[in-house]
Amino acid sequence: FVLGLVLLVFFGGGSFFAWFPQGGLVGDDWDTLGTAAKIKDYLWHMALPVTASVAGNLAVMTVLTKNVFLEEIRRQYVYTARAKGLPERQILWKHVFRNAMIPLVTGFPAAFIGAFFTGSLLIETLFSLDGLGLLSYEAVMKRDYPVVMGTLYVFTLMGLLAKLLSDISYSWVDPRIHFGGQK
Repeated sequence: FVLGLVLLVFFGGGSFFAWFPQGGLVGDDWDTLGTAAKIKDYLWHMALPVTASVAGNLAVMTVLTKNVFLEEIRRQYVYTARAKGLPERQILWKHVFRNAMIPLVTGFPAAFIGAFFTGSLLIETLFSLDGLGLLSYEAVMKRDYPVVMGTLYVFTLMGLLAKLLSDISYSWVDPRIHFGGQK
């Protein structure tokens, strides 16, 4: 939320740089634009909200990546590969990188969905966007139970799809993993 506020103050319309609009999903002249201009306008309006939503969790993923790589570099097989005389580049890319990517790739889809929905209500409110976070909040406040259940269903479905992507990517990164039994 704080990052979104800082982005809005420095880069939003009517501020220091005024590179991006202050809010809304599309511009006022949306109906008169062509297809390419509509895409450009939409991306221009979404730049600050997406940056505010993603940047906070980027630091967490960066620290996690660093820790996983440092942990893998200290493993016994890396010492063995160095003792065999393998080049450092080959050790890092063929051995360490593959093993270090397993926890990162498998956790990334779920972390992305969590990061996306964690601050969605605040981001939508700050940038004047109509989204699922604001819809679900307003539905809870108005006790509109069908809408609450619908948004909960959509959030749960997206979480389950993230878990499915996580499992698929796990077997893709590490071919030794087989779901469904021994081969």
